[in-house]
Amino acid sequence: MEKKKGFWKEFKEFIARGNVMDMAVGIIIGGAFTAIITAIVNNILTPLLQMIPGMNGGYGALQLVLREATIEGGVEVAPAVIIDFGVVISAIISFLLTAFVLFLIVRAVNRVHAKAEERKAKQAAELAAQAEPEPAAPPAPPAPTAEELLTEIRDLLKKE
Repeated sequence: MEKKKGFWKEFKEFIARGNVMDMAVGIIIGGAFTAIITAIVNNILTPLLQMIPGMNGGYGALQLVLREATIEGGVEVAPAVIIDFGVVISAIISFLLTAFVLFLIVRAVNRVHAKAEERKAKQAAELAAQAEPEPAAPPAPPAPTAEELLTEIRDLLKKE
């Protein structure tokens, strides 16, 4: 009877698989990449957008206040209800930048793979050209004619 694996041993085998490790590395790099994109949006694009007339407040100016905050006795009783278009625009810009950079990376990787495949195909063609051709098989003897077959049959019958 096969012994059951322990939970921790099975977990260790799962974690040690290459694809799990690759995924973990991808997630970590993705987090760092997100930080870079956020920095570009917040520190480069947002200030540039603030230079546009009417955008003095940056994305914050793109808000729709549905209800003002209710304050009683200096204490906020009910918070303001605001639709913040600026945050949505910032997220869209971050997404588009991320997608664009990933597109450039995938495009570069695909080109490298295509060049490697071309090199392999070229090497295979060169090796095939260098290989000596196999000698041709000797031509098959011509098929006997009906007259020859009949003569052969007659001779065999005479012998018997």
